[in-house]
Amino acid sequence: VQLQASGGGSVQTGGSLKLSCAPSGRVSRIDNMGWYRQAPGKQRELVATVTSGGRTNYAESLKGRFTISRDNSKNTLYLQMNSLKPEDTAVYFCNADILYYTARDEPVALKAWGQGTQVTVSS
Repeated sequence: VQLQASGGGSVQTGGSLKLSCAPSGRVSRIDNMGWYRQAPGKQRELVATVTSGGRTNYAESLKGRFTISRDNSKNTLYLQMNSLKPEDTAVYFCNADILYYTARDEPVALKAWGQGTQVTVSS
């Protein structure tokens, strides 16, 4: 099971983008989900997380511009990004705590990461 992120792209300052992330295979349960980002030459940093019950946590600097949400019926995670700035330029990664069963009906719990989607904001 892998996570697949999509929705990145290039926008101008002040623009908006919505990222999506979903597992590629069948899963039994998804607990915490989150978005992280990594700008060139910098360490990966937290953007936001959301629990299965909908409790959210944001990086302080992003509150008010970014909104994390999830659709549990679709096992999909979203990140709505508004009022984008050049400093938001980064590769955005999703992750999730996943439980799934193998073909032999063995449970597997893992923290899965998506492949990353590029967000570029130009001034």
